[in-house]
Amino acid sequence: MKKIILIAAMAFASVAAFAQNKFAHVNFQELVTLMPEADAARAQMNAASKEADETYQAMVEEFQGKYQQYQQKAASWTQTIRESKEKELSDMQARIQEFGQNVQNELQQQQQQLMAPIYQKANETVQALAKEGKYIYVFDVTTLLYVDDAQSTDLTPAARKALNIADDRTIESLQAELQAQAAAMQQ
Repeated sequence: MKKIILIAAMAFASVAAFAQNKFAHVNFQELVTLMPEADAARAQMNAASKEADETYQAMVEEFQGKYQQYQQKAASWTQTIRESKEKELSDMQARIQEFGQNVQNELQQQQQQLMAPIYQKANETVQALAKEGKYIYVFDVTTLLYVDDAQSTDLTPAARKALNIADDRTIESLQAELQAQAAAMQQ
């Protein structure tokens, strides 16, 4: 009987200790996406992507021009000239394909390099807020199925303030900005 009472007391004590633990949650992706530094990274990536697209299009247009010339004149060329032009077209196609693959890899690497310090700054900010608030755990709400706001503190507003994210800036307003920019670029 004493063992059962002792076990019950220990269980009650651990539940009570667990209940006193402070938990917090944060929308980490929102923070990273809305940080002013992320705007600068997006602008850099858009510029690099646009330049890559322009270069790719120029290569494709050059290929198409040479291919049209080949189609128009192939019948009048000697076998040697025709084979030379076919090899040239084949080499151009390979260069275009290689360029497309390489530029995609480079753009991904550039994005990772630009975003790494942004993620680090957001992470350090959340950690500092957690230590300041003496939280034991901080969870990312994007990976949680449920959060009881009465028992978990939302650090997102404090982190937004610490990261200089304007109060009126939301994911929705950012999406509207990006759509407007994309529409302006297409005109």
